[in-house]
Amino acid sequence: MSISRYFILLNFLFIFLNANELKPQFQYESSGAVTELIYKDNKLYASTDASCIDIFDTKTKEKITTILFPKIKDFMGDLVNSKIYSIDILKDKVLSVSQGEKGGRNLNIYQDGTFKTIISDKERMFIAKAKFLDKNRIVFALLSNEIYIYDINTKKRIKKVDVSLSKFSDFVLSEDKKKIVVADESGVLKMLTTDDLKLQKEFKNQNLDNVFQVALKNQIIATAGQDRRAVVYDILNNKAQYITAPFLIYSVGLSPSGKQAGIAYDEENNILIFDTKNKTKKAILIDNLAIISKILFINEKEIFVSSDDKKINYYKIKE
Repeated sequence: MSISRYFILLNFLFIFLNANELKPQFQYESSGAVTELIYKDNKLYASTDASCIDIFDTKTKEKITTILFPKIKDFMGDLVNSKIYSIDILKDKVLSVSQGEKGGRNLNIYQDGTFKTIISDKERMFIAKAKFLDKNRIVFALLSNEIYIYDINTKKRIKKVDVSLSKFSDFVLSEDKKKIVVADESGVLKMLTTDDLKLQKEFKNQNLDNVFQVALKNQIIATAGQDRRAVVYDILNNKAQYITAPFLIYSVGLSPSGKQAGIAYDEENNILIFDTKNKTKKAILIDNLAIISKILFINEKEIFVSSDDKKINYYKIKE
């Protein structure tokens, strides 16, 4: 065993001896493996790989409804489920990126029981993620790391930027939606303004490899790295620090204040909750059955965790 591996193992054991293990207080069951979670107005939206988005009432803990997507034909001509890659909510509209035919992607808006196609799979744009900027504009990213601003009214792509030559991984919007932070396989984060897609700042020299996910809350950025680093950037104070995990960190989430972070920590799919200022370990969230897809704080105490499984775990921690 190398010296570095030895110290990572010691750090791992120290964390688990000094953090409380918490089991989920409740489990929601989705229709398929969950790809993304959105919480809004006491509703939990779970996109899946089973051609649907499940919507749960978090007060009654019951499934309200399911948005069904058409099945698609695979390369053999057989009907299969469409995987939903990305979702967003704006009032009564649901924005989605879904798997299309022949490897393409569909960008749709669902409203009042009807799908409106924004970009179809026939255009061969390999869209990875999309979010509403406002009622008139959408921002979306391609796997090739191109970012677009789309005007819903004019049906035109009004802005475009090639972020880098590295493959796209994830992006996140600031709370006011005026800035976007883009992560890719280079490990370098780029912050752009959403009005003109101009580069504002780079965050680098911390993650040394692909950043799988990125989170942004209250001027705090957190990353989930293939290099087993979860980096925390304090934008206002221009500081950066990181926590090292014993396994690839596939997912990261931040509380609304930015004071707490959660990361997919080990091979058992446990979630480490820690203080972003001093790296104090606060809790370990256990009983997740597959690779983590989303860590969603809805406040400083309540967290939803989804994975490549039908179960969505709900946890409540101490502040």
